[in-house]
Amino acid sequence: MPVSCPPCVLAPYPPTNVRCSATTGDRVQGAFAAGGVVVVRDEEWIVSACDRVGGGWRVRCLGSSELVRGVSATFYSALDDIAPLDPADAELVRDDSPQFRRSRLWVEAVLRKTPVPLHEPGLTVSRDMLLDPLDFQRQAVAEALDPARLRPRLLIADAVGLGKTLEIGMILAELARRGRAERVLVVTPRHVLEQMQYELWTRFGIPLVRLDSDGIAQVRRRLPASRNPFTYFPKVIVSIDTLKSARYRSHLEKHLWDAVVIDESHNLTNPGTQNNKLARILAQRTEALILASATPHNGKAESFAELIGLLDPTAIVDPEHYEMRDIAHLFIRRHRHSPDVDREVGHKWAKRPEPQVLAVPASPAEDAVATELSQVWLHPEGESPVAGAGRRLFPWTLAKAFLSSPEALAETVANRTKTLASSGELHTPEGTALTRLAELVEGALGGGCAKLDALVEHLGAIGVGRGKETRVVLFSERVATLKWLRRELPSRLRMPDDAFAVLHGGLIDKEQHAVVDAFQRSATPVRVLITGDVASEGVNLHKQCSRLVHVDIPWSLIRIEQRNGRIDRYGQLEEPQITALALTTSDERFSGDVRVLARLLAKEHTAHTALGDAASLMRLHDVGAEEEAVRRALAEGRPIDEVAPDPAPDGDVAGSFDAFFDALGEDVVDAPAEAAQLGLFDRQVDFLREALHEACPDPAASVRSGGVGWTEHPAEQLVELVPPPDLMARLKVLPQSYLTQRQVREKLLLAVTPEAGTESLRRATQGTAAGDQTTQWPLAHFLSPLHPVLDWAVDRALSRLGRNQVPVATAAVDAPTALVLGTLTNGRGQVVLRALVGMEFFAPGVAPMVHPDAVDVLARAGFRTGAVNANASLDLEVHRPLVPAAVTQMRQYMSSLATERASTMGEPLQAAAQRIDAWRRASQARADGMSAQRATALRRRIDRHGDASAELVVSLNARAEPMVRVLLLLLPEGS
Repeated sequence: MPVSCPPCVLAPYPPTNVRCSATTGDRVQGAFAAGGVVVVRDEEWIVSACDRVGGGWRVRCLGSSELVRGVSATFYSALDDIAPLDPADAELVRDDSPQFRRSRLWVEAVLRKTPVPLHEPGLTVSRDMLLDPLDFQRQAVAEALDPARLRPRLLIADAVGLGKTLEIGMILAELARRGRAERVLVVTPRHVLEQMQYELWTRFGIPLVRLDSDGIAQVRRRLPASRNPFTYFPKVIVSIDTLKSARYRSHLEKHLWDAVVIDESHNLTNPGTQNNKLARILAQRTEALILASATPHNGKAESFAELIGLLDPTAIVDPEHYEMRDIAHLFIRRHRHSPDVDREVGHKWAKRPEPQVLAVPASPAEDAVATELSQVWLHPEGESPVAGAGRRLFPWTLAKAFLSSPEALAETVANRTKTLASSGELHTPEGTALTRLAELVEGALGGGCAKLDALVEHLGAIGVGRGKETRVVLFSERVATLKWLRRELPSRLRMPDDAFAVLHGGLIDKEQHAVVDAFQRSATPVRVLITGDVASEGVNLHKQCSRLVHVDIPWSLIRIEQRNGRIDRYGQLEEPQITALALTTSDERFSGDVRVLARLLAKEHTAHTALGDAASLMRLHDVGAEEEAVRRALAEGRPIDEVAPDPAPDGDVAGSFDAFFDALGEDVVDAPAEAAQLGLFDRQVDFLREALHEACPDPAASVRSGGVGWTEHPAEQLVELVPPPDLMARLKVLPQSYLTQRQVREKLLLAVTPEAGTESLRRATQGTAAGDQTTQWPLAHFLSPLHPVLDWAVDRALSRLGRNQVPVATAAVDAPTALVLGTLTNGRGQVVLRALVGMEFFAPGVAPMVHPDAVDVLARAGFRTGAVNANASLDLEVHRPLVPAAVTQMRQYMSSLATERASTMGEPLQAAAQRIDAWRRASQARADGMSAQRATALRRRIDRHGDASAELVVSLNARAEPMVRVLLLLLPEGS
């Protein structure tokens, strides 16, 4: 509805040399508005983004005047005089382009550059990405964007398979649209680097440069030794193993990030470790922090408090005792059978049947080894052959090795024998027992392996063989077993050598990426992936596979769940078939131990079905702790139910911390609605097409002739173009393998609808299109709202107007109508309030009618689509006073709007200030009861974190002076 504002203080139309009440000098002290024009070094620049750095501003700009047109640059107010032009002094210029294309592109470009307000809870761009619209995933986005939190900081603790990577991508996309994701660092285990990079680029258009071992070396060769490698690319992905190296720590301490993502964050909780030190550095150097882990706590309140402290150091007073209400806003957790999840994923996540355990009778030679292990090492009637600290542990190390394979046991025995020989203890009882065991193992190696026979038979039964498409994942924890299977299986299955691939932690990152990539694509010959537990966390193996075999059974429910989750996850359309091989022997005690281990699979399946989290049964939340508990139960002859009880009928799990954590998710916020869109184009490709026609005389012409080779393929919903040099310079931040394998420098093929983008992804994975046989990068990349080519088009459109100019067009309006943009920022340069209005000026001296929905004004005027430019002669001088009048009126309107929404913007800050003060008082009281040394350390921490948090609250308060810009003046047709 139109709003009648109070009379303009400058009505009737003022002379054009009158400046607005807020002087240019006042605005220099504040942030700079996107789309505004500044003068730096005597050249004109259009502001793209602005953020606070130290005591000044960093302003990203695009050159506008002749000498710098199209040049991207970043200026710092501490080093340069950045002078914003007064919007009230803007010059009116008639738009002579066809259908007023220049004006429409200009308005669209400014709106795209203007960040969505900080407190906007609705989805803006993530809804338009390549993913299924699942409310439970959108809930994570709502949590991260919750206006009640000072900064976007969240632990995504969803169980295995729910799509944490997609939730991370949605959050980063929304932060980018809010101007809060220019500098992004993603930290993952090295074996999932490429997978994370692939998902974020192909589905969201977020390009991450992979700084693996080769990537960092290449960057170092390009930069001076003193240059920080993390400043070279704005968005990077790097492994935690690379990043925690001491050589990079000093660089990290000097670099600020907008957003940091740390995957598998349960590895960060031990104070004093390199991982923990790295996480603490990053937490202090970033605005947004997203942690992700399916197993985020180990059952110890202090460890989980350490993780929460990375997100908000003032959330917990006592790390040993805290309540759910203190931290519930900082993390979110759901699992496969959560009601909201189960309701949505059923059609794209086949429920797995109970895993199958295949009993494998040992060969005579293997049976002799098992008897020896049982009677001499595991359950001796007399003295154990092992003395000292390893007395209880080493026999079970031998048993685990044998249950993996005779090859693994032979390796373990040989290594132990070398150790004893080097220390002069080879002739001890242990050395003698090892010699006998080695002889028995040698016999088993030469007498055939029953487990290998059973595995070959099972693989044939499920369809793995020469000329067949079925794929399978074989898991084992011992590298010796992996190598043995790789050596034996090709001939036993009569399959070619290239049908097998091995993955383990000893491979360098490039080799790991290549193995995972090959297994995910149907066009490759790989049918059998033989992998260690390096692939049990984070790697997606379900795209072409629904079969998994545990060659050895993990002694941990968490590890079993992690392994199974590689194929049992969202997007798995076939029932996952999970099988384990269990050796049976004549020694009842040894076979009893194996039966106990086999029961773990059934326990994991029960917990997966009833609780969605196998870790809740043993309540240890750590793979090593679970393995030790199982070992003790085996050694003492106790039933497995004592260490891993079945869930109660109602699904509850005993244990105070488990109950505490299990309650998470019961009060999850609703999935966010979709935010209202400000824009003049219905589709991304419509904007891109118009921008190219405005920038190029003939977009279809070659680059040499001034075009971009623009070609449209309507039937396939694809477009293509040849990147000109200025675009190619921007595309260098795209994944390097994508640039090379898809030859993007020669031709960029874009899918312009989600359906076409999804089909292109499918073809790359399935290998069903020409050119899709060697890479899983899609041939046609989806033109997402964040695609760099659109950002390039936006900057092209912004540079089409001169210094401080406002385009003038004619339309079906009743009176001169100004399209005016107003933004209000906080002390950090972040937009907290944005308004785009239409102002109708009916007569001099009469207050303009303000229409809050400017897009509707443009639509009703016929300007949004189908405008006709008759190039009528216009007297612009008579309308020039409308610009300062509109600027003044908009400042009043923004002031009223800020007052109206003061509680919405201010209440979270007031609540945060009160919470920080309460944390200070409670922490001081806790320090009073400590020893002098501990109290001093705690008080230093209180001052450091308390002061930083208080300063953060102050900086988030809205500034008083809005930034205003007249974007367009519409005059009645025939005027």
